[in-house]
Amino acid sequence: MEYSDLLGGYPLTFFLFTLVIGGWLAFMTGNALAATWRPFWQVLPYAVLLGVAERFFNYALFGGALLSLTGLVIDTALIMVIAVASYRATLARKMVLQYPWQYERAGLFGWRNR
Repeated sequence: MEYSDLLGGYPLTFFLFTLVIGGWLAFMTGNALAATWRPFWQVLPYAVLLGVAERFFNYALFGGALLSLTGLVIDTALIMVIAVASYRATLARKMVLQYPWQYERAGLFGWRNR
């Protein structure tokens, strides 16, 4: 199996479809879950579903390998990282805005007591 097979056929396809489109969907998923005060564990199944859907669309639209376990793991891991980062950043922003008398920002992904 070649490197280009793992990335859905072409590196440009991997960059545009997985990182740009899939990354945007993962960002919006994490943002929506945090904005509605959902628990953290719900990010993980949604990221796996996005990874599977991305792998299928990569196969259907660009002729990538459908049953590539390595490709699925790479795509899902990247989507999961983006979704988790978006969730934490949105939750940190909401905590500070919702409870300004109690919390202050502690970096991009966290907050601390005042």
